[in-house]
Amino acid sequence: MKTVTIEGQLRTETGKKNTRRLRSQGLVPGVIYGGSQEVNFSAPVLSFKNLVYTSEFQLAQINVEGKSYRCILKDVQLNKVSDALSHVDFLELVEDKKIVATIPIKFTGVSVGVKGGGKLVTKMKTLNVKTLPKYLKENIEVDLTTLELNGNIRVEDVQDENYEIMNSPRIPIASVVMTRQLKQEEASTTPAAGASAAKPAAGAAKPAAGAAKPAAGAAKPAAAAKAPVKK
Repeated sequence: MKTVTIEGQLRTETGKKNTRRLRSQGLVPGVIYGGSQEVNFSAPVLSFKNLVYTSEFQLAQINVEGKSYRCILKDVQLNKVSDALSHVDFLELVEDKKIVATIPIKFTGVSVGVKGGGKLVTKMKTLNVKTLPKYLKENIEVDLTTLELNGNIRVEDVQDENYEIMNSPRIPIASVVMTRQLKQEEASTTPAAGASAAKPAAGAAKPAAGAAKPAAGAAKPAAAAKAPVKK
């Protein structure tokens, strides 16, 4: 896995006054936690560029006062006005201690729904996972091959024996929806189907019309029954 090396200086003084002084010198204050002790340090702002301003998941090796700390980036603070990097938090990796990390999703394959004219819509870019440091990797692969038109791949469909996925299992990760062209094609075939279905209904009215004739003929015996009364 790709690792970014940061050369830092131990920071013994804290507080707003000291952090302002560091920033004025082109340095960014940071903290490393999760290990045997918390380490406050500072480093040049440019040394964080390849780690902070990227969507890739990477490790950080931070060297401070002759000691090396293997970490992952956990949080960044930006200036509300200038968006300049103002503080960074790192979690130290301890081999037998599980951590929660945010891993990017990498989609692979072409879904059958897209091949059939649908449009792929990706709804999540990362997953939160709980795992041991040795199982950390650059991305989690999600195969789209079997994804059908109007179908979804959800968090619960992602399986990795080394990861406990922390996101809600029913959240969709990706789906294939109908394009406008497919909707128009489907709409154009609907009236033809409706017209053919109407023909049996029209024909069914003929027996009903014929059924009225016996009712008219049934009145004749009632009229003939008056003849004996005249004699």
